[in-house]
Amino acid sequence: MKDLKMYINGKFVDSGSGKWIDVLNPSTEEVISRQPDGTVEDVNAALDAAEAARKSWAETPAIERAAYLNRIADGIRKRREEFIDIIMREQGKTLTWATVEVDVTADYFDYMATFARHIEGEVIPSDRRGETIILTKRPIGVVAGILPWNFPFFLIARKAGAALIAGCTIVIKPSQLTPENCTEFAKVVDEAGLPAGVINIVTGRGSVIGNEMAGSPKIGIVSVTGSVGAGESIMKAAAANITKVSLELGGKAPAIVFPDADLDAAAQWVLDSRIGNNGQICNNAERVYVHKDIKEKFTNLLLRKFEAVKVGDPCLDHTVDMGPLVEKRALESVIAKVEHAKEQGAKVLCGGHRVGDKGYFYAATLLDNCTQDMDIIHEETFGPVLPIVEFEDTDQVIAWANDVEYGLASSVFTKDIDTAAKVARNLEFGETYINREHFEAMQGFHAGVKKSGIGGADGKHGVEEYLVTHVTYLDTHYE
Repeated sequence: MKDLKMYINGKFVDSGSGKWIDVLNPSTEEVISRQPDGTVEDVNAALDAAEAARKSWAETPAIERAAYLNRIADGIRKRREEFIDIIMREQGKTLTWATVEVDVTADYFDYMATFARHIEGEVIPSDRRGETIILTKRPIGVVAGILPWNFPFFLIARKAGAALIAGCTIVIKPSQLTPENCTEFAKVVDEAGLPAGVINIVTGRGSVIGNEMAGSPKIGIVSVTGSVGAGESIMKAAAANITKVSLELGGKAPAIVFPDADLDAAAQWVLDSRIGNNGQICNNAERVYVHKDIKEKFTNLLLRKFEAVKVGDPCLDHTVDMGPLVEKRALESVIAKVEHAKEQGAKVLCGGHRVGDKGYFYAATLLDNCTQDMDIIHEETFGPVLPIVEFEDTDQVIAWANDVEYGLASSVFTKDIDTAAKVARNLEFGETYINREHFEAMQGFHAGVKKSGIGGADGKHGVEEYLVTHVTYLDTHYE
């Protein structure tokens, strides 16, 4: 078993509490490491370090900050296989998904480095003779980055990459379920020579670490990826200081399949969008609406694909399509949701059960006979379960798709450009994928509406989250 370290002010440290939290491998239920059980004092030490480093880092030319990001990316690539192994063990990702996560994380730091010469202001015409109005962008300050467990490594880059290139310092709190990849990332930061205090990592319980970070007057923005409940808690803590929040929360993405779609391709895209990362992505397809004219044919296509999904320990078998759910509570939640759907009239076409008696594995599950009023259509499942709903016309399915409290991702499958445009225009979601799987690009903008969040990440708009404007009125008219 491995003892992990926090990283505060350029040093690897234990918690002042002297206590530890075990980390389990969700495939085996075995303890694989333990993390320091961080305290309020640990948080404040990290915040103090970030605050002390803030001014110097903000004054460092952006192109020099970019060089550090490039060195971090190179350091990740040098330890690529190690990070892949860690993510497979502590989160249960398949080899394919763990590899993608590590590679994209390195690429993301390089991508964010390219914004060094693209953080721009404006010169605005004045109404006064001899005056110039100059708008500039400044770093927002110290960032609190609170990470989820489902993409624990990539979310380091998504938050820290944009924050650092904008000139901010950051305190990161990894999920207590998946901390090792983040604490090992600290070694990459250290080897890259990043100035002390620019990146700090504090491990522990979200109720202690996250709320203390969010409620601190030293924070310029709290960036959180997690559940709606976590987002609500963070917003309440941040409200005391009117601190800006950026939240990516839950989702209940609809996939809508029209009769003219390429049904074979659509079935594969829907499958990929449902079982990706073992069904644990906020923008996974959580429900599929199928037109009545193709309902039977498309359901049979989906059924064959769902039945072929291979589930197992990704560390032992690199060919599995799905690993485990992340923890026992997650498994119990999915089991309960499927049982409740059955009570409401859903029919299990395949799956609907735990796989094995060790580890938190759940079979890829397809549910038929589902109706819009069922809880499985409205509540986020966060597991490899897909309910099928039949629809008749476009206006009806748009209304059904929007009939949830979430608004992150959605998808449409059709060859008709008019249908695709109409549906995309009327869907109340931050993202719509047309004739492809649910998976965003780093140069886009990943953001939701309704209870899926506030603000967003990626691309130039993601960098803007970490900047504030300053306007100078320069009067050179002395007559």
